[in-house]
Amino acid sequence: MTNQSSPEIHLLTAAYTAFNARDIDAALATMALDVAWPKAFKGGCARGHDEVRAYWTEQWSDIDPHVEPVSFHPEGAGHILVNVHQVVRDLSGTVLADVHIGHRFTIVSGLIQAMDVCTLLSSEF
Repeated sequence: MTNQSSPEIHLLTAAYTAFNARDIDAALATMALDVAWPKAFKGGCARGHDEVRAYWTEQWSDIDPHVEPVSFHPEGAGHILVNVHQVVRDLSGTVLADVHIGHRFTIVSGLIQAMDVCTLLSSEF
């Protein structure tokens, strides 16, 4: 785990907090206007604020995901791997998934430019 007070980690922590609070505007404020965001729930990629907003709005009408960052691992040159604990529930509260996964971020000029979902290796915990 890295320095928890870096600007990039503050940015990512704010993004996760906003996502979990369903505060789309606050989450989008952490992202570049042309952000590339994986549509992990549906497949494909959302590009830009409008597509991310539409994707999350649709996602939250079907499931209730909660993603909590566990550790941050800088990979150099604006890239950070985040180990997240993800719990996905259906709208009645039944747990559909409870996993640790990786989110690999690209940060450019202080904003999230892209995020990818990846499998974590045991050495990344």
